[in-house]
Amino acid sequence: MTSLDKSGAAADPLPGGPRRERVRGRRPGVPLPLLVPALIGLAFLLLPLVALLVRAPWRSLPDQLTSPEVWQALQLSLLCATAATAVSLVIGVPLAWLLARTDFRGRRLVRALVTLPLVLPPVVGGVALLMALGRNGVVGQWLDSWFGITLPFTTAGVVVAEAFVAMPFLVISVEGTLRAADPRYEEAAATLGASRFTAFRRVTLPLIAPGIAAGSVLAWARALGEFGATITFAGNFPGRTQTMPLAVYLALQSDPAAAIALSLVLLAVSIAVLAGLRDRWMTAP
Repeated sequence: MTSLDKSGAAADPLPGGPRRERVRGRRPGVPLPLLVPALIGLAFLLLPLVALLVRAPWRSLPDQLTSPEVWQALQLSLLCATAATAVSLVIGVPLAWLLARTDFRGRRLVRALVTLPLVLPPVVGGVALLMALGRNGVVGQWLDSWFGITLPFTTAGVVVAEAFVAMPFLVISVEGTLRAADPRYEEAAATLGASRFTAFRRVTLPLIAPGIAAGSVLAWARALGEFGATITFAGNFPGRTQTMPLAVYLALQSDPAAAIALSLVLLAVSIAVLAGLRDRWMTAP
């Protein structure tokens, strides 16, 4: 039995128990050999962003953003990124369900191939798209001769290039959410007579809606900032294929102020994406 002190509270049976609790709750100090490189790393990541804000032409920023060339690139970027996200949703969500809910031979290989665009250099992705969907590509030659569809160096080509590099973000997010969701709800719907597609539409989709939303935002942000695959597969034609990253690259050679203005827009979008996903990706345990 534990003894009682004068106030009637139970005393700690082990000597020094409360002291140990206080010491355990205290966070230890950061060793100097770790603190210095950590601060250097933080400065290394933040300094370019701070320099961008310092050198920004704040007085002429409204005129820069409302100029016809910049506004054209902004509109095209938003349109293509949204279309690429829609394409990723239509084919990416079923792909994520296939990877999470079915067991088939070679599933690990398929998952590795799906995530390959995450590590593949974007320029290589653009070359691969040209070899597949170009006029003389493996599939593109048939699209051109049979249906008269030409994707390279068109606005549709921009959407294809952006979807190629952005869809893996959606698939990974949705697959993780599907694996965390309890499959017994779908099984219960099946026992009540619902088909597998009906169970997916009425039960699974509402359960994984937060994961789909998070993956869509990530895919949209990735599509908005895509450069390498876009310029390789779709080119850099103002009003047709010139998105914001391409406009930044072009303006940096002739009009640095416009390049900084467009860079600030992309920076603001990135910060907004991180702020919107903070509860899912940035919450400390």
